[in-house]
Amino acid sequence: MKQVLALAAAGVALLATPALAQTVPPPAISVTGEANVSVPPDQARIDGGVTTEAKTAREASEANNAAMGKVLLALKGAGIEETDYQTSRLSLQPQYPPNPNRTGPAMISGYRASNRVTIKLRDVTKVASIIDVLVGAGANEVGGINFVVTQASKLLDEAREQAIADARRKAQIYAKAAGVTLGEPISISEEGAPSPMFRSKVAGGMAASAPVAPGEETLSVSVSVSWAIKPKE
Repeated sequence: MKQVLALAAAGVALLATPALAQTVPPPAISVTGEANVSVPPDQARIDGGVTTEAKTAREASEANNAAMGKVLLALKGAGIEETDYQTSRLSLQPQYPPNPNRTGPAMISGYRASNRVTIKLRDVTKVASIIDVLVGAGANEVGGINFVVTQASKLLDEAREQAIADARRKAQIYAKAAGVTLGEPISISEEGAPSPMFRSKVAGGMAASAPVAPGEETLSVSVSVSWAIKPKE
């Protein structure tokens, strides 16, 4: 009986040996490829609006509506399509006089109404002129200028191809130094999410009253690639 058990155990060991051998990873070279693609933005977004104050909520609201109406008419007159600007913030808040030694309930001294719009510009060279339009029409709040690359996905695909080429170049250097031949890629993985980086670059052609720097958008991609290797023939 003991001999039968011993033979069975030996058979199990023989069966397990090939399975364990299959878990050993093949010889490989693992490297990281990187690529950057820089491009000037082709679209801009500007936040602008009007803030007004009055004794009553109605007065503040009516004054704000009238002032904002002039701003919207000015944008339309500047050639901005109505679909390219929308309200981003609308508020009406009570105001209180400064009184750090106050012990009783605060008394409302007036009201502040605010209306802001976000404007989409499909031509970044018009940023400065549109800012001048806003201010000239009565906008007393202008800021939050953001530049956008609308074809970012396409550019990222180009960067991915360049990152793979960079990984292959590095792997070939290691393979040559190690005296082996580079084979096919075994695994490819992108390191984290592609990250855009903003680089300031002053652009010409802007109005002297409102200089604006669109800058450059740099899209970065990093990939990890493992390449199979084999002895040189």
